[in-house]
Amino acid sequence: MQCNIQTSFHLIFTMNSINRLLRKTRTLLTASLIQRSFTSVTDGEVRISQLLKEKFPQAASLKVVDISGGCGSMYEIHIESEEFKGKKTVQQHQLVNQALKDEIKAMHGLRIFTAVPKQ
Repeated sequence: MQCNIQTSFHLIFTMNSINRLLRKTRTLLTASLIQRSFTSVTDGEVRISQLLKEKFPQAASLKVVDISGGCGSMYEIHIESEEFKGKKTVQQHQLVNQALKDEIKAMHGLRIFTAVPKQ
């Protein structure tokens, strides 16, 4: 009986610790996202946007976001362009990768979302 009480107490204590940690983590993540939303565009975002605008002059929509918190190690790109018409998604992504081949060398990761503009 004594062992079960100690085990139950330890389990409750551990669960409370985990819940506190999760609340703190959620608060920190939310604060980080809010802070990032009020900051200006990073140099990396500007550079990548310029390169993509040159490569895809018909782009109807282009959004580049530094999702690494501003340090430039990971980006998310959303681009809609007529240049993607008739191409499979993998081919569209290859075009974006080719346009950014030099920048990609310095990145940790890249998320690409491509589409053909709706008529």
